[in-house]
Amino acid sequence: MRETDLPTGAEQAPEQAPEQARAVHAVVVGGGIAGLAAAHRLLAGGAHVTVLEASDRLGGKLHAGEIEGVRVDLGAESMLARRPEAVALAREVGLDAALQPPAVASAALWNRDRLTPMPKGHVMGVPGDAAVLAEVLSAEGLRRVEAERDLPPTEPGEIGEDIAVGEYVASRVGREVVDRLVEPLLGGVYAGDAYRLSLRMAVPQLFDVARAGGSLLAGVRAVQERAARRQQTGPVFMGIEGGIGRLPLAVAEAVRAKGGEIALSSPVEAVRRTPGGWSVRTAGRELRADAVVLAVPAAQAARLLDAEVPAAAAELRAVEYASMALMTLAYRRGDVELPAGSGFLVPPVDGHTIKASTFASQKWGWIAEENPELLVLRTSVGRHGEEEVLQRTDDELVDVSRADLRAAVGLTAAPVATRVTRWDGGLPQYPVGHHARVARIRAHVAEHPGLAVCGAAYDGVGIPACIAGAHAAVDQLAGDRRALDLLSANPVQSLHGGGGE
Repeated sequence: MRETDLPTGAEQAPEQAPEQARAVHAVVVGGGIAGLAAAHRLLAGGAHVTVLEASDRLGGKLHAGEIEGVRVDLGAESMLARRPEAVALAREVGLDAALQPPAVASAALWNRDRLTPMPKGHVMGVPGDAAVLAEVLSAEGLRRVEAERDLPPTEPGEIGEDIAVGEYVASRVGREVVDRLVEPLLGGVYAGDAYRLSLRMAVPQLFDVARAGGSLLAGVRAVQERAARRQQTGPVFMGIEGGIGRLPLAVAEAVRAKGGEIALSSPVEAVRRTPGGWSVRTAGRELRADAVVLAVPAAQAARLLDAEVPAAAAELRAVEYASMALMTLAYRRGDVELPAGSGFLVPPVDGHTIKASTFASQKWGWIAEENPELLVLRTSVGRHGEEEVLQRTDDELVDVSRADLRAAVGLTAAPVATRVTRWDGGLPQYPVGHHARVARIRAHVAEHPGLAVCGAAYDGVGIPACIAGAHAAVDQLAGDRRALDLLSANPVQSLHGGGGE
């Protein structure tokens, strides 16, 4: 992007020579990874950038912390590496040497009160061959999957513009596949309900299979064959030594180094259109801007758009969020013997409270190296519609985590330290029709030059999705919609490869 690409309209400063181009001023509202990625891209295009973050820290759901002196993530802990955006940004901001794949990537399923290896050969829990689910499903469930070949084929166009993941998958291979595999996998990504989540947004590969018609199992095999032909190598997921929470901090350092301003504890009170561009008001200052990027959750974006883009604000208010909590527990290594692997997922149908556990010291080599005598693991609770679980105190959440860990892996030792991190309204939900809602929001916003939106509420909740959306938003401001159109056509799926991401 060149200096002159973004819309301008403010008068030149009197001391400026008439022929001298004025760097446009862009204000980014929100200091999570989407907002920081947008600021980084704006600066690369020659803009002057101000980032306004309401809280007293940067990073949003990417939060670096520590327990017993060991660095850990208190939010998201890994990023999809098969998409280029997140890994590329990490390298751009100096974290290349810190990138680390999981030391182990084999997860388990706490299914019917026993741990079984997570099956291979499936797409978000849906197999190409019923046999791969033999350790997970009942005999009746397996017969239902095998019977899929005898069902009338799904007719092209029968799915319509969208359908719930659970509704489609259950109609083809039975509810047990949804309840035992699809639900725990999707629950780790969205904290959502498979019978509400959009197939088009959450599992776009399966949406393509559904729209094409025919057999679901045959369609999954075709997806797997295409993936094999691409011969993608390297890890599916990537972490960062010291925690994924280092990524937004490194991006912020790069933004400041390029001359960008970042203001913490600066909640934005209003965004207004002016004859020369935009006015952005905080409690202590008013900024004039040529462009504004709103990289905040849906409710905050709706509040800021009420005056200027009420139709978009109304759509944003309809976006629901789920809350969750992460319990980080540290043990003396000599007191604990865990099964091999990176952790386990929990089907909600079994009635347990935790939905996943990550054996962090086994999954990430740098945690074990920082304190070989300490063993760190995480549990998570909270799905959409389960707000009552999060009414419990921190001590109660630790107690219920310990009770479930005792039942799952026989862990009876007392932790030497615990941390509870609550993410109230942390994960946007993508129900059926979300893709169309996002298209309407962007259409309303596009009517106002110099305005763009990005973040987890739009194209995917994973880190690559947020970065891709931020880049597309900046390109849109410069009049280039190619990345945005591509992203709208191909949402960034947030794959789940282990317990607790």
